[in-house]
Amino acid sequence: MGFRPERLAAVIKRDLGQIIQRSYQPSGTFVTVTNVVMTDDLSIAKVYLSVFSPGRDDKPVYEFIDEHIDQIRYDLASKIKNQVRKIPELHFYEDDTAEYVNKMEQLLKKVDIPEEDPDSPSED
Repeated sequence: MGFRPERLAAVIKRDLGQIIQRSYQPSGTFVTVTNVVMTDDLSIAKVYLSVFSPGRDDKPVYEFIDEHIDQIRYDLASKIKNQVRKIPELHFYEDDTAEYVNKMEQLLKKVDIPEEDPDSPSED
């Protein structure tokens, strides 16, 4: 990804975060735009979302956002219209990096790695 896609991705991440949190975040949940990846031709923005909804299923939140994708894109267009020729299509994805990190930590806890004794001579 070149300089222009990275810069546009940062702008979209910031503005979409504000738009979603202000207007498309159901009560009792917290939606965060964690990453935006632009295609090289700037026509598609892959938007990764993290949803925190204690005690509830996250799936309805993603469905709600998908139902309002056209309106979200329109709201984004009103913010970035002077910076781009064409407003990119928005594709939303679930960001599962936190889940992945937790899974890796659990796996590492299961691995039995003997600790080195600081008093034993080292093999150099």
